[in-house]
Amino acid sequence: MTPMRTLLLPILQILLSVLLVTAILLQQRGTGLGMAFGGEGNVFRTKRGVEKGLFYATIALSVLFFVTAILNVALA
Repeated sequence: MTPMRTLLLPILQILLSVLLVTAILLQQRGTGLGMAFGGEGNVFRTKRGVEKGLFYATIALSVLFFVTAILNVALA
């Protein structure tokens, strides 16, 4: 395996992991302290706009992270 490939996969995996953690932390929680102070009581709600895009981006990042992990193990 070429030295560039051995260096590229771990760097890509680190970048994806940072993006994945950021995307997870940016998502809103369904229940929290706001519920105690008169927040909305809706249990079921739909994702809209940025929240929906962030949700799909989180799924895509997790799939990419999983694929790079498998490739890193398979090509090692």
